[in-house]
Amino acid sequence: MDFPPWFRQAIQGRLDDVSARIEYSPELNRIRAEESKAFQVLFAGMDIGRMPEFAEWEDKHHFKQAIMNECLYLQGMKDGIQLAVALLSPSVLFDDETSVESDRNDPEA
Repeated sequence: MDFPPWFRQAIQGRLDDVSARIEYSPELNRIRAEESKAFQVLFAGMDIGRMPEFAEWEDKHHFKQAIMNECLYLQGMKDGIQLAVALLSPSVLFDDETSVESDRNDPEA
């Protein structure tokens, strides 16, 4: 199911807004500080600034995480829309054998 460009732009805008809110979240700031402290303890005594391999890995790791999060978000949006469409579809509410009129006009009822 492909979405039109305007919808993709709307999703991207929402993703940008949510990401900005998350970036400044007090809870995330606390977790970031804890992670930074653990990282410093892990690499205490090592000059990671002189480890270009680590910097390259770190850049790729963060990029991978960002792409994964974006894909998860977009898939969640697609799934949510498909669920809403399925739930609102008349074919879900009434199958071919059932109709409201047949129940009302049945003389035996």
